[in-house]
Amino acid sequence: MHGAGNDYIYLDATSSIPANLPELAIKMSDVHFGIGSDGLVAICPSEVADFRMRMFNADGSEAEMCGNASRCIGKFVYDRGLTTKTEVSLETGAGIKILHLHPVDGVVESVTVDMGAPILTPDLVPVSSASSEVRIAEPFESDDIRYQITGVSMGNPHGVIFVDQITDRQVLVEGPRLEVAEIFPRKANIEFVRIVDRHTIEMRVWERGTGETFACGTGACASVVAAILNDLVDRDAEVEVRLRGGILHIKWDPATDHVFMTGPATFVCDGVFYIY
Repeated sequence: MHGAGNDYIYLDATSSIPANLPELAIKMSDVHFGIGSDGLVAICPSEVADFRMRMFNADGSEAEMCGNASRCIGKFVYDRGLTTKTEVSLETGAGIKILHLHPVDGVVESVTVDMGAPILTPDLVPVSSASSEVRIAEPFESDDIRYQITGVSMGNPHGVIFVDQITDRQVLVEGPRLEVAEIFPRKANIEFVRIVDRHTIEMRVWERGTGETFACGTGACASVVAAILNDLVDRDAEVEVRLRGGILHIKWDPATDHVFMTGPATFVCDGVFYIY
């Protein structure tokens, strides 16, 4: 399945959970010797929610949360008859998220995810900072290049950088360097963002443990939050986020402080993977 081009392999693990998920993620994500994907997502039973998501990057590392994957899980469990609910609770490594499914003629076409409140305290993102206050456009130098980074967590760490134009060098060369920079003790997803207008942004992302992906749901949310903190977009309206794989709509609700993400979820194919 994919959400705006962010493609993962999904396992229905509601009956049994494989013991070797990190190893499976590496093998199955390999484009030459496996299937090829940004990672592996297991849909598991939960004692505290309707379902539990375990998400592994292509390098086998487990991530706390993935917005695009959570939307795809919503479509999977509804379209495959695992639930009849259109409001589904999902246990993740970043807490319980609520999925609002939007079915048309019995098929989910899009999903709105309540991503919860953004985490802005530097120690909790985590991102090192000279201050205990939110890190907004704080200067940082890497390989003689000076950046202004806004640190945001949506359950996983993000470093958001605003640029006039997004280039391949920024994403593919600077992205992996910044992912492992000393200011990010647990590494980070790095977003390069161009402001189109007060209600629209363009974003490319270097994802922690995977590389560049066509979309990142938590990254889109973090980018909108960072843009609002830097007074680059308006908070009172939904923001359109243009990604390489499609468009997501993000709203940081002033009343609840929660971030809501709406976007598509798409089936690609089914199959059997043989383990040797």
